[in-house]
Amino acid sequence: MKITWLGHSGFRLDIAGQSLLIDPWLAGNPSFPEERRADALNGVTGILLSHGHGDHASNVIAISKELGVPVYCIHELSNWLAGQGVEVTGFGKGGTVKIGDVSVSMVTAVHSSSIDFTDTPLYAGGEAGFVIKGEGHSIYFSGDTDVTMEMDIIADRYKPDVGILCAGGHFTMDMEGVAYAAKRFFDFKTVIPCHYGTFPILEQSAQPLVDALPGVDVRVMTVMEPEDL
Repeated sequence: MKITWLGHSGFRLDIAGQSLLIDPWLAGNPSFPEERRADALNGVTGILLSHGHGDHASNVIAISKELGVPVYCIHELSNWLAGQGVEVTGFGKGGTVKIGDVSVSMVTAVHSSSIDFTDTPLYAGGEAGFVIKGEGHSIYFSGDTDVTMEMDIIADRYKPDVGILCAGGHFTMDMEGVAYAAKRFFDFKTVIPCHYGTFPILEQSAQPLVDALPGVDVRVMTVMEPEDL
């Protein structure tokens, strides 16, 4: 299994015969090298979308249509995407979809969600995270969120060994919040911080998280450099 950071909150996950994009914001993302776009999209089989904000969703219509692959997201957002001609599967928190041999469960996040990259902002259903299971791993992608007591249920029910966690502060939990959540709720073997460094308003370094979680494999990833999990 390989994971590739696309910058900000975007990832490519190659798992159990699937190549899944998560919140793929490429065009307009100052962290993503435009010349690597073809590499990021090569062989992709599906897209997971956590919520409607432009730094997560604004490229999804173009990518889905270009590749001819489906999007998986919350119901209200799926209705809007379907109206834009996108192949989409909508589901809800607590629900699970199968993508080949990969299972994806939608879980609670605490943030907000709107389609804010159109002329008039539109309601986009609730914000969400995902638990992705395959190849013997349970991966918790937090989406944009604060620390929440729902993480206790996520940890107990899904027992994730990998956490891909927003960590930039201002709009989401910061590095200190991620460390707190990891120590209080989870037993992660690997933690991958994201949603940081993209803009000056966000935290710029993951070193405080590395320092706060001794004994945990905190992966400070480099954009477009795949790593094995």
